[in-house]
Amino acid sequence: MILGLTLLYVGAVLFINGIWLLGKISNQEVSIINILVGLLSFIIAMHLIFKVPNNTVEISTGAFTLLFSITYLWVGANQWLKSDGKGLGWFCLFVSITAAVIGVHSLAGYTTNFKLWNTASWFAWSLLWLSFFYLLALAKPIQRHVATYTIFCAIFTGWIPGVMILLGGIST
Repeated sequence: MILGLTLLYVGAVLFINGIWLLGKISNQEVSIINILVGLLSFIIAMHLIFKVPNNTVEISTGAFTLLFSITYLWVGANQWLKSDGKGLGWFCLFVSITAAVIGVHSLAGYTTNFKLWNTASWFAWSLLWLSFFYLLALAKPIQRHVATYTIFCAIFTGWIPGVMILLGGIST
C-alpha cells in the first residue's frame, strides 16, 4: 500500500510539473506541490530505511525513493529562490543513470505483470530525468517535448498504477 500512496502523489506532482512546463502554472504555485510531495516521499523513504534495520530491500527502496524526493524538493526550492536549475539538471543526470542501472538490474527478475511494469517504469523515469538534464543543465530547447513526456509518465508510471495498487487491483 505504501507504494500505491507514493505512486499516486508522484503521478500528481509529475502531472502538475508537466502542466507547469507547458506554461500553464506559475513558478511559485508549482513549488507547493513539489515541496509537499518531496516531503511526503522523504518521510516514506526514511520510514523504509529505518523501520527494520538491515532489511536490504526496504533500505534500497528508501534510497531510490530519496532520489525522487530530493528532485521534487529541489524543484520547489528553485522556484522560491528563482534559481536557474542547472545544478538540479546535473542531479537529474545522476538520477537518470541510477534509474537506468536499476532498470537493467530488474530486467533479470521480472516474473509478473507488476514487475514488468516496474522495469519499464525505471527506464521511463531514466529517460524522463535525462530529459530534465538536457532541459536544465544543457539548456536545450526541448521544453514542450519534456512537458508532454512528463505528463505521459505521470499517468502511466504514477497515477494509474498508484490508484490500482490502492484499490487492490494490483498486488506488488
